[in-house]
Amino acid sequence: MSKEKPEKQETAQTPGWKPVLGLSDEPRTEAPDWRSWLASALPGMVFDQPEPNELIELTVIIPARNEEDCIGACLKSLVSQSEEIFELGRDWELVVVDDHSTDRTAEIARGFAGVTVMEAGKLEPGWTGKANAIWTAARRARGRWLLFTDADTVHEPGNLRRAIHEATRHKVGMLSYSPRQIVTGLMQRALMPLVFCELALAYPPAKVSDPNERIAAANGQFLLVEREAYRRIGGHASVANKVLEDVELAFLAKRRKVGLWFRYAGDAVATRMYRTTAAMIEGWTKNLLLLFDNSLSLAAWRALDMALLVGLPVLAIEMWNARLGTRSLEWLGAGWILALLWLRTLFRFYNRVAKSNFPFMDCAITPMGLPLFVWLLYRSWFQHRVLKQVSWKGRSYAG
Repeated sequence: MSKEKPEKQETAQTPGWKPVLGLSDEPRTEAPDWRSWLASALPGMVFDQPEPNELIELTVIIPARNEEDCIGACLKSLVSQSEEIFELGRDWELVVVDDHSTDRTAEIARGFAGVTVMEAGKLEPGWTGKANAIWTAARRARGRWLLFTDADTVHEPGNLRRAIHEATRHKVGMLSYSPRQIVTGLMQRALMPLVFCELALAYPPAKVSDPNERIAAANGQFLLVEREAYRRIGGHASVANKVLEDVELAFLAKRRKVGLWFRYAGDAVATRMYRTTAAMIEGWTKNLLLLFDNSLSLAAWRALDMALLVGLPVLAIEMWNARLGTRSLEWLGAGWILALLWLRTLFRFYNRVAKSNFPFMDCAITPMGLPLFVWLLYRSWFQHRVLKQVSWKGRSYAG
């Protein structure tokens, strides 16, 4: 395994210039003309926003596009965390970025005292909507820590301060939580544990959090970044065109050695990712290939699981029902062998799905979700590799 090149050493910024969350650390001996400097700027540099005179503890940024059905619960859970020693508006700020919604998202957000609502900047070519919305607010953030969280999350009391303390305790510049997933309806309950068990196996939190391991992951539903760490990885401008921007930021965090901590955090935050089956299909079509490079082979293995879980008991019953004859005892014994193989397969399958952190009953019905999971893995591969285009919330992106 080849070693990565060492990072550039940090250097002082040019006097009189304070790029916020920029990539460049190149030394300057004299202040250049701002037009020529801006023209040669590296991606991720910001020149139009000076550093605030006084930083506050935290900036919470919520990108929101047509989220009227969930943003109220999210903001209620966040605003309620304002207290005497951690007061909203004094010690931390809460910013909702309305990503050109056509519903009541912005109106609902403005109904919460202390919440700042801003409109996302114009979506330029090469940017995803979420990255653009977050970047609009990140350039104006006043917090030492920046928390990016989704509008469909609900936060437990005290979650914000505890997350900062946890990141500080582990001495990392980036902390991400995998929230407890709220699912409704048979299709969601059968499918979601299958996806999240594969995520747990592909991105083990212990390895993700180990600086000596190359594997990296983050969940954009709760992504806390220290201000200087965010600057060093280039902010969301460095992942402007990435559909899975949270994982890309995690890889940058590891490569630039700012420290990454990742864990399942059902005790801290919950989310209901999808309101409808159509949204769930669109969302996983967008993400599955990016999360699992081996999506086709994964689909084949899960199809094998499906064949064994269905086929073994059918064959066993056929053998048990065989007509009596000179070889009836052999058929009966073969039936019991197949039944034992089926029980072993079922036990192994359940142990795998249990890694998803979903309740027992949700894990128990996941065999019913296998056909949909296999189809979604193929569909995601087809959209990305063949059509080279995916869609999300009314926008199309290059696959």
